[in-house]
Amino acid sequence: MGKSQAVNQWLEWAAREMYRDGLLSKDDARQLLRNAAKPASASVHPYVSLADYGMINQKTGKPLTVEAITRWVAGKHRLDYLKIDPTSIDVGNVPEVVSQAYASKHKILPVAVDGQQITFAVADPDNDEWVEELQRLLRADIRRVHANPLDIQRYLFEFYGVNRSIQHAKAQHQSRRLDPLLNLEQMVQLGARGELTADDQHVINIVDWLLQYAFEQRASDIHLEPKRNESLVRFRIDGKLHQVYTLPTPVMAAVVSRIKILSRMDVTEKRKPQDGRIKTLSGKNREVELRVSTMPTAFGEKCVLRIFDPDAVSKTYRDLGFGENEEATWEAMINRPHGIVLVTGPTGSGKTTTLYATLRRLATGEVNVSTVEDPIEMVFPELNQMQINPKIGLNFADGIRTLMRQDPDIIMVGEIRDLETAQMAVQASLTGHLVLSTLHTNSAPGAINRLLDLGVPDYLLRSTLAGVVAQRLARKLCVHCKREEATNMAAWQALVQPFDLSAPARVYEKTGCIECRNTGYHGRLGVYEMMPVTESLRSCIQANTPSEKITEMAIKEGMKPLRLALAEHIIGGQVSLEEAIKLTPLMYQ
Repeated sequence: MGKSQAVNQWLEWAAREMYRDGLLSKDDARQLLRNAAKPASASVHPYVSLADYGMINQKTGKPLTVEAITRWVAGKHRLDYLKIDPTSIDVGNVPEVVSQAYASKHKILPVAVDGQQITFAVADPDNDEWVEELQRLLRADIRRVHANPLDIQRYLFEFYGVNRSIQHAKAQHQSRRLDPLLNLEQMVQLGARGELTADDQHVINIVDWLLQYAFEQRASDIHLEPKRNESLVRFRIDGKLHQVYTLPTPVMAAVVSRIKILSRMDVTEKRKPQDGRIKTLSGKNREVELRVSTMPTAFGEKCVLRIFDPDAVSKTYRDLGFGENEEATWEAMINRPHGIVLVTGPTGSGKTTTLYATLRRLATGEVNVSTVEDPIEMVFPELNQMQINPKIGLNFADGIRTLMRQDPDIIMVGEIRDLETAQMAVQASLTGHLVLSTLHTNSAPGAINRLLDLGVPDYLLRSTLAGVVAQRLARKLCVHCKREEATNMAAWQALVQPFDLSAPARVYEKTGCIECRNTGYHGRLGVYEMMPVTESLRSCIQANTPSEKITEMAIKEGMKPLRLALAEHIIGGQVSLEEAIKLTPLMYQ
């Protein structure tokens, strides 16, 4: 039987069985049978052919995608369905089970080795002729699961290609180790350094794959951590680190060197920390910026790449997590002709994203927006951005002093760290500029005490401070698997104390599914505490005013504490009570 005929027969079978199972309407089933009678392309998988017709699943109301068809076929053949998650597969060892040629021939992909059982993802559930042969050769039980055939085709190429590059790179490193009996002339002739070089094609392939892999997994950071024998590759996804790969330490050293070349660092300097940046394209041809940092460790250079997606700062305030009232309050703060607006929170709480998203909206053709940063995390043509350089005496205070001579309308200061920077920010505000900056405090009222502690006179702070926003990032519940359950009243009270907020009867909690890698969360959401500085609050800004009184007055003036903002997202079904409880130690009591 030819491949084209096999595709037609499968489509006929799918039309009958899907109609019998209630997935297709009678009209769609007849249309599919008519299409099955036409000559089919032998090069296209039948699942893809069916998905291209754009038919609707009558049970769910959703399109019959390749993924949905795969799941249905798995059930018809009594096989487990698997959504291939590359982060859960040991890509370094799994490809050693069978050769790429054998796997490609039978359209199978090894995905797990567990003791005496090996799990294979199969693209064709009817093909099991290879099972008995592999059981005999591998002396192990074979478990078949059905996966998206397009994923199998893709990962067959990626997993085996990356594994091959790593093995070749490792072999090259071993072959380049110097014989201690070689004389100097022989060493020069060999060009040997005793290490793998960063310009080897295998190393280049590994780095390219690693970056694209991180983009696809929605990673915000890539951690390359050298160890004694096997080095770790970890991704931070939705705020949590996941180990995704291990590399031989010599290969890791070459990978780090390659990244240092791309980020224009000094490759020969391995004793000092260095910083750099890379601009590249994601798989969807979108520009992505990476901030790179290296530091020496006991087993080599550790490298962290922070990924900045320009799309994140193109979102609306609602997409960032602002509610209707919060958006109005924020707009009132930033649409002033002068004053200081601060965004506070710990590292990794999204302050930079909030500020960049705001600046890009403010930077119209009639407005001059200038920044002084350390470092410049994302470069935008709408902004005039300056990076400080302590080595030549250019700090934040000097940067602000320079910007004030540049006739700016809006100044963004990366961070207020000391009294001199705070004083220059105050001076810029007094001379008619809007100043936006960040500060590391746990709450919005805490920013007032921090500035007073730095030495800013209270009368100047009363005159210039326009508002403070404290923020956190909470993991969003996966919309595909979140489940409703009764509210844990003790946990609710622990979250909202000391405030009185009625608990909902039921809340949503995490479950875990293939869409969220069984974590129960997908993406993150900003949670905000907005504190506009009103006239009543200004009267509290004095050197001897307790922080509790400032907080009490801010709440009286309408500030919604972080705890209550988080509680509202729980009631709205976006955040779990468990996630909220984890965040509360970072908030003021």
